[in-house]
Amino acid sequence: MKDERGLYYYPNLSDKNYRAYVRQAEGTVWFRLWSARDPKLWEEHGWMPWEAIQKAAEMYTGSDFDPRQAYDIDLARALIAEEDPT
Repeated sequence: MKDERGLYYYPNLSDKNYRAYVRQAEGTVWFRLWSARDPKLWEEHGWMPWEAIQKAAEMYTGSDFDPRQAYDIDLARALIAEEDPT
């Protein structure tokens, strides 16, 4: 899907108040979260490269937010490829 912020998917299909935006830049996929419930999320947290997300996921031990679920590299790549099939 796409809106004025860019390409996105719902990281949790049961909660459409959150979106994960994706883009391709500098040779990697970048992610950025947006929340209808927390408008500051977009402003306070910038774009994150996939590599940084992988490192954070390796260290993750909590239960509230699982980066492995929220950031789907395969889906992100599919959205980007669909937008620019070249």
